[in-house]
Amino acid sequence: MENGTAIQTKLLMSTERLIYAGGINATGMDAIVRESGVARKNIYRLYPTKELLVAAALGNRDQRWMQWLVEGTSNGDPAHRLRAIFPLLRSWFDSTDFRGCAFINAAGEIGDPQSAIRAVTALHKRRLLKYLEDLIRACGIAEYKEVAWQFLVLIDGATAVAMVTGQAGAADCAGRAAELLLRASSPEKEQ
Repeated sequence: MENGTAIQTKLLMSTERLIYAGGINATGMDAIVRESGVARKNIYRLYPTKELLVAAALGNRDQRWMQWLVEGTSNGDPAHRLRAIFPLLRSWFDSTDFRGCAFINAAGEIGDPQSAIRAVTALHKRRLLKYLEDLIRACGIAEYKEVAWQFLVLIDGATAVAMVTGQAGAADCAGRAAELLLRASSPEKEQ
């Protein structure tokens, strides 16, 4: 017999897979019950609404995605770590299950800016922005907050373009733009 933590983990992973592959609104509770093997009454005991279940599943994805990004960019000085983001993204874009940014996808489906789902999507972008700010500040870039926003736009733009076009090379293009941005912002740039 599975313990409560194992059941909850299986439920959240199944929910995440389904909503990432097909969308929140297209994923019914019947599909979640079938995929997870968790009884509907147990699901509603853990998460009284589908919105809370989806928000929890996205919260788990945020944790894993940020860990993947940090670990994948953990070698070298801060500038090297920033440059490593784009080849890492390319590997993700090349994967067979790539469907774009789960957080942008979810925010696009949920109109209510006060929903629990939108709160998780905003939290994810704040966490990503903070990680970028920390790296860019460590590079000695005075306008680190602005440059971090620009990096976020490059990351999300590349992700959206790769999803829409099926071209993983969007990461390479964004990486070249990021390199220009780093050079232009660097305290060592030539005057």
